[in-house]
Amino acid sequence: MRFGKEFVSQMIPEWQEAYIDYAYLKTILQDIQASRNISDPNSQNNKPSFARNLTRRYNRDASVSDNHGIVVNTVTRELETTYETVFLKAGDSEVAFFRTLDREFNKVNSFYRLKVDRARNEALSLSKQLDALIAFRLKVMEMNHSLSDSVSVDINTLASKIGSSSKPGEHMALGDLIRNEETGNKNILERIRMNKTRETPLSAIKTILKVQKQEELKFTKDNLKKAEDLLQIAFIEFYQKLRYVKNYSFLNTLAISKIMKKYDKTAARNASKLYMEMVDSSYLTSSDEVHKLMLRVESSLIEHFCNSNRSQGMNLLRPKVNKERHGITFSTGFFFGCAISLIVALALIIHARNILGTPGQRTYMETMFPLYRFFGFVVLHMIMYAANIYFWRRYRVNYSFIFGFKQGTELGYRHVLLLSFGLGTLSLCAVLLNLDMEMDSQTKDYRTFTELIPLFLLALVMAITLCPFNILNRSSRFFFLAVLFRCIAAPFCTVNLPDFFLADQLTSQVQAFRSLEFYICYYGFGDFRQRRVNTCRSNDVFTTFYFIVAVIPYWLRFLQCIRRLIEDKDPGHGYNAIKYLLTIVAACLRTAFTLNRGVTWNITAWVFSGVATLYATYWDIVVDWGLLQRGCKNTFLREKLLVPHKTVYYAAMVLNVLLRLVWLQTVLDLKFSFLHRETLVALLACLEIIRRGIWNFFRLENEHLNNVGKFRAFKSVPLPFNYQEDVDQDN
Repeated sequence: MRFGKEFVSQMIPEWQEAYIDYAYLKTILQDIQASRNISDPNSQNNKPSFARNLTRRYNRDASVSDNHGIVVNTVTRELETTYETVFLKAGDSEVAFFRTLDREFNKVNSFYRLKVDRARNEALSLSKQLDALIAFRLKVMEMNHSLSDSVSVDINTLASKIGSSSKPGEHMALGDLIRNEETGNKNILERIRMNKTRETPLSAIKTILKVQKQEELKFTKDNLKKAEDLLQIAFIEFYQKLRYVKNYSFLNTLAISKIMKKYDKTAARNASKLYMEMVDSSYLTSSDEVHKLMLRVESSLIEHFCNSNRSQGMNLLRPKVNKERHGITFSTGFFFGCAISLIVALALIIHARNILGTPGQRTYMETMFPLYRFFGFVVLHMIMYAANIYFWRRYRVNYSFIFGFKQGTELGYRHVLLLSFGLGTLSLCAVLLNLDMEMDSQTKDYRTFTELIPLFLLALVMAITLCPFNILNRSSRFFFLAVLFRCIAAPFCTVNLPDFFLADQLTSQVQAFRSLEFYICYYGFGDFRQRRVNTCRSNDVFTTFYFIVAVIPYWLRFLQCIRRLIEDKDPGHGYNAIKYLLTIVAACLRTAFTLNRGVTWNITAWVFSGVATLYATYWDIVVDWGLLQRGCKNTFLREKLLVPHKTVYYAAMVLNVLLRLVWLQTVLDLKFSFLHRETLVALLACLEIIRRGIWNFFRLENEHLNNVGKFRAFKSVPLPFNYQEDVDQDN
């Protein structure tokens, strides 16, 4: 791999604008080469390679060694050091090269200094947190009559403080130091309070009702365990930040070295040595503060959280990488082949037994098909999500950071495809198991037990999802369940990006929710024993919930928008809430039209559906995707694009408009003789899922670019303690 590609691949995506513009500097070198070729057609760069190598071998020292061509000056303005290169005997292209290089290097140097300053401040904050934790730990041990254990645990710390606090020739008694420690711990404990690290629906209600009181500092083992876990996570995250900053310094220094060597080769000079001496003396390379902070974090974590076990501590600090295993790839291909084979077998059975068009087929489509299509919707959505992951990774969208996945636990696209194809294989096996049920007039081997197969399959999926054991991607399953719970409790929880992103996915699964409703009715009212559907279709309760189920996902998004409007005071969330309110009204009117018919229902459904579609389409393309911006270099798009082919964006906008018009089938009451009504509904639902999958990529691309613009590469980590003076300063 060439250095240019390797340099890009190792960049921190959110900081890419702060790196040396290596590619642009290479284009300037190409201009220098072109100008040299024009001015001297017989230059050694135009000679055959053998002759050029001989010339380079015998004349390198005589012609190049003292030909620096530059003088690098250090300039200090407003307490900030910058570097400017003076050009000696340089052409216009070389002047442009060094001006660009100086600008890029000063940008990198300033950015690095800023990150180090922030890291220093964060280190001070973590140091105060660690002091509070030690004091809290000693107090808990004292209250639990384990002071002797606390002394043994912290004896190394006390011994080190004896050496550091005493002047040469003076010694401090261990008893005096312990008493001083106790006095200091008491002062610390009087100034701290436990932070509330996670908002729950109950705490949100108390906050709204203004009954939330400042909790006293309770010295319990549970609180100690929570504080230790939170601070350990904070130290690990801070260490990862330091690794990023250190890697940023190394990569940019290496890029400057590479580009200067290319310059020397192109311009036949020896300027790289002089320029790199300046780089080595700059803050970017000479500062060792990041390295010292990393050593402090290592020692603190090992001593206070790992019982001085260095291997355990370093294992916690190493970045976790989710490796792609060959077994995953093989299993994915295996289940994919099984799914294709089962689809072919299903088609052959239907054709061989001439099942289509029989009374049994119509009954099957109205009873069993709505049960099985639920799994089809889920599988299709998972396949679209796997495709999203693939393209997010290809175009370096940091989806793991944006969603807040725990490092090393995020699923790759192969994992998601394995789950989707596995579920698809199980579903198709279940379909084949009870396909004959009274559909074939010759066999009529209908059995009540086999009618329960879809319910067993649903129960299996639910059991795997809720399984508490550390198997089958437990971290991802629990993350999904936690986000789903926050979606349900939308008014009582702070809304983050994963919450409203999942809620948006649910709005594209209305037919899946209706299938779940049919599960309850079909098996709850006993219709499965005779394979009848009339009881559900004619039930007023079922009809009422047929409306409610279609509204629930949009209602949850509406509540999330209201919550964000109250918290952020941003009117944009209010406009977004109007979008979902219009969608709710349009969905209800279309459902009413399908049940009642009539001209009035048809007209109102047309009007509200049209308005809702226009509003939602504008919001998708302009707000969520950030496209259709005026005055940018990319016509009708935006300034920054990750996909190099602009036609992809234009095609996505057109597809979004077309796929949002699938509701026209409802109000136009289109019918196709070769398609059953339930099949048509399923196909339209699949089109909506595909539209959502396309929306997902561009929505997260836009979010990623916003993070890049603000250089946000790290998630905020809650700290366990809150110093009272910090609260006073904030007030």
